[in-house]
Amino acid sequence: MLTGLDIKHAGEANDFAKAHKSEDLEIIRLEPVFKDAVWGGKALHEFGYEKAGDKTGECWGISAHQDGDCKIVGGPFEGHTLSWLYKNHRELFGNIKKEVFPLLVKLIGAADDLSFQVHPNDKYAAEHENGSLGKTECWYILDCDEDATIVVGHNAKAKDDLAVMIRERRWDDWIRVKSIKPGDFFQIEPGCLHAIKGGTLLIETQQSSTVTYRVYDYDRLSNGQLRPLHIEDSIACISAPHEDFPVKPTTEVIGSTEITTFVECKHYIMKKYIIKDTFTFENDKPFLNVSIIKGSGTINGQKINKGDHLILTSQAKESSMSGNMSVLVSFV
Repeated sequence: MLTGLDIKHAGEANDFAKAHKSEDLEIIRLEPVFKDAVWGGKALHEFGYEKAGDKTGECWGISAHQDGDCKIVGGPFEGHTLSWLYKNHRELFGNIKKEVFPLLVKLIGAADDLSFQVHPNDKYAAEHENGSLGKTECWYILDCDEDATIVVGHNAKAKDDLAVMIRERRWDDWIRVKSIKPGDFFQIEPGCLHAIKGGTLLIETQQSSTVTYRVYDYDRLSNGQLRPLHIEDSIACISAPHEDFPVKPTTEVIGSTEITTFVECKHYIMKKYIIKDTFTFENDKPFLNVSIIKGSGTINGQKINKGDHLILTSQAKESSMSGNMSVLVSFV
């Protein structure tokens, strides 16, 4: 049943839509937010981001999180943040009921190893992190050194074993290391010990959360001090024994377009589109996060290039991608 407030908001949305051309409301282009890190380097600058520096570790391409709220570029909402748009024009996101914009898309360029870490689930984060979302995430490897590796999982058989290995710092006995190559995809569930290692450039789609518990950080200094560890939270959250989350990507070809579905979980669906000509599709999703990872082209007539990030809103009922490019798309 619609409440009076729902009807009021629906009326305001209709009035706003009538005041603008529908094509002006279809695409929300975003200005990335860049973050330096102790493990950062030049990879994001070399990817094509001129604003990235020599120690930039992260590019938040689609984010409404308070720690990196992307500004809108062009169109009727220029200069506003994505969180503002989500709060004030939920109709552009299919009127979904989630309290905050649910996803965050970032690129990570690691010149050095990131810490061994784990993320909590929604329940633990809500109870221990002031109502925050937990953090489920996935990685698509854009580029990496020939011998690059990541950490995914551990060898402890139970929680007691896990706690002993952590407190005795038996890292070589404990962690599981995997070789990686460009095009690999990994789903990182809450409770999974993980670490991105040096020589890796990847794009990550995740819940809109920054809650990270560090288990080990190589005893390195940041601004002259050790970065804090979160041993007790880590022990509480790490699954033991480790549970693999194998992904089985599926690929279909529609005309000249190759579409790979990497994962479908309760927080997001992740796909890659390889566009070689023109691909037109009906959009029945509340919104689509779109990141260009290779090449260039157009979306609904707007020019796009590698490194661009945008949102196709619920107003984009029929959409068309043209050009020679690879595009990552995520949605709820």
